[in-house]
Amino acid sequence: MKDQIKDFIHYLIVERGLSNNTIVSYERDLKSYQKHLNEVQKIVSFNDVSRLHIIQFLKFLKESGKSSKTIARHTASIRNFHQFLLREKQADQDPSVLIESPQLERNLPKVLSLQEVEQLLETPKTTTPFGLRDKAMLELLYATGIRVSEMINLNLTDAHLTMGFIRCYGKGNKERIVPIGKTATDAIMHYVEGSRSKLMNKKEPTEALFINHHGKRITRQGFWKNLKKIALEANIKNEITPHTLRHSFATHLLENGADLRAVQEMLGHSDISTTQIYTHVTKSRLKDVYNQFHPRA
Repeated sequence: MKDQIKDFIHYLIVERGLSNNTIVSYERDLKSYQKHLNEVQKIVSFNDVSRLHIIQFLKFLKESGKSSKTIARHTASIRNFHQFLLREKQADQDPSVLIESPQLERNLPKVLSLQEVEQLLETPKTTTPFGLRDKAMLELLYATGIRVSEMINLNLTDAHLTMGFIRCYGKGNKERIVPIGKTATDAIMHYVEGSRSKLMNKKEPTEALFINHHGKRITRQGFWKNLKKIALEANIKNEITPHTLRHSFATHLLENGADLRAVQEMLGHSDISTTQIYTHVTKSRLKDVYNQFHPRA
């Protein structure tokens, strides 16, 4: 059973070209699925799995307190895995074919106000190399709406600053070109010209655009740690995550009349329904403004 999971993961990497985070999620989901089949349901072959066995596993997840989002992700992992086994003739049937995913709760993404964004972007101390770097990263995220994973994977050659765009690779390793404004362009130029070489400090050269104190590509965890520290210094009370600037970018564009299709393209969403959640955010914010300022609200 472990070998079949390895085959499937190899297929996702080589043929589907999925991101590392997605691969890790698939592998983790399928290992917990296999463990439950082996240890609880005494199933030793995926060919012996029935619809009932999958339902038992999903029920176990629910009783363990897993969210509907987590259960839906496990369901998708299991479904894709069994389809792969059937397609590769490693199984005689697909027991997941009639399994339904749970209804997902669509929580509205948390966004920062324009004032909070200004506070956050002005907080890094640009008199230090790390401050210049942090300023450049924050300005870039708010200017483009790219994911943090896309930002940390940027190389120097991906930033075409004189032409006003960056090239990044999103989910499924899909390339997209995203425009970048003058403020973010200037911040990145100041970082590259004024502090990146100091952070390198004769360490082994790297093509990474944003680097840490070791002179290596900054990690997602490293950025998140810095972000929380900067948010605290900026006195921002609302919860903030690496995705908050992406949500704020999309919401502020739509609030100012941007076309939904254009925002979808910049965010790299394959389905416009994913982008449409930001229209609900703008309506919600309009309602808050109405309730706050209309005399008869």
